[in-house]
Amino acid sequence: MIEVRQAGPADGETIGVVHAASWQAAYAPFFDQEFAAAEVAARLNRWHQRVTDPAGLILLAEFDGRGLAFSWSLPSGRRAEIYSFYAHPDGWGTGVAPALMAETLRRLEADGINQVHLWTLRDTPQSRRFYAKSGFIETGAATTRDFGDGQPLPQVEYQRLI
Repeated sequence: MIEVRQAGPADGETIGVVHAASWQAAYAPFFDQEFAAAEVAARLNRWHQRVTDPAGLILLAEFDGRGLAFSWSLPSGRRAEIYSFYAHPDGWGTGVAPALMAETLRRLEADGINQVHLWTLRDTPQSRRFYAKSGFIETGAATTRDFGDGQPLPQVEYQRLI
């Protein structure tokens, strides 16, 4: 059974585990091993404070009681950006990510948001397929992001009206 709910202060550790495992599976191959290991470890603890910030929407999706995916978005007027959307590899193929995306969009729309956008790495076909299946389209905008190792990676923007 899938349940999606607002994350709270007690969920920081669970979200950190999801973020670290997902980031390791999807992003670590782009980096040198030592840098990737440090980035995975950093993701374990960054959510404890963030889940207490009332400015953003952080949702946690659980499958049979286990937290397996989360989203973090921030509104700006009638537009919102999804800054983080991650699913633990153990949750891939379970339906937890589509349920989380549907609930993220539903809650944003209920808050008066009518357009959502996000950035994802250009060379992550799994995430790009997921966003397309979720109704997002590429805008044609591109940028780079330096994760801190001095080697910027290309990103592409997706958006969706809700």
